[in-house]
Amino acid sequence: MTTQQERTTLELSPSPDSWLTVCEADRLTPGRGMAALLPDGQQAAVFRDRAGRTYAIDNRDPFTGAQVLARGLLGSAEGRPFVASPLLKQRFDLTTGRCLDDEEVTVTVYPVRMR
Repeated sequence: MTTQQERTTLELSPSPDSWLTVCEADRLTPGRGMAALLPDGQQAAVFRDRAGRTYAIDNRDPFTGAQVLARGLLGSAEGRPFVASPLLKQRFDLTTGRCLDDEEVTVTVYPVRMR
């Protein structure tokens, strides 16, 4: 008799009253990002840090317009997690979306949950 293994999925909220299943949680590699296509055609960059926390922000680098933030490097500055764009290296706070190198620039942050 085979039992079906229960899988944890990662969901993000692209709008206030909806949740979108992105992937099975074990597909996220700690320290790396992945891109997710949203229903409106936008992209989200989804990350799991080495402590197991998950984050989702807009995948579009506002400085270049390229959909590349999911390929950025994770780090922390003063205890705040960030991703550095792989192109021009600007750092974006994963909890607020604020650019740590230019306070006037932000990216969208999406709520995430595991189910």
